[in-house]
This record gives sequence, structure tokens and C-alpha cells, in this order.
Amino acid sequence: MNLPSPGARVVVRYILPTGQATDALGELLSADEQTLVVDGKRGVATIPRGAVIAAKEVPPAPPRRP
Repeated sequence: MNLPSPGARVVVRYILPTGQATDALGELLSADEQTLVVDGKRGVATIPRGAVIAAKEVPPAPPRRP
């Protein structure tokens, strides 16, 4: 799986230990052969590489409305 470089905004779909799929959306802090670390709205998610179903770079978040 080709991942963008750390610092990119990504969405990662992965399987939880319960068997349910979930997404992490945020900045890719690091990626190695064993884990991905994504900093999103729900905090920092450390995701085992084996649990990842899909991952891709996404555009920057739209600006907040006043």
C-alpha cells in the first residue's frame, strides 16, 4: 500500500479488535512497517498496519464558517 508522506492529510479505514471497520481522518504523523499514526479530531490513533483496509490522501479541510 502506497501512503503519502508524513504531514499529509489522510483517511485510513481499518478494522477494530471487535471486527468493526472505522476511519481515522487527520494528519499522518508517521508510518512504518508495523503502524500508522494519525492525528485527528478524536485524538492520536495508532493503527496496526495489518488492520488497515485502505488509506489515501485527502484535500485540506474546508475553512470554518464564521
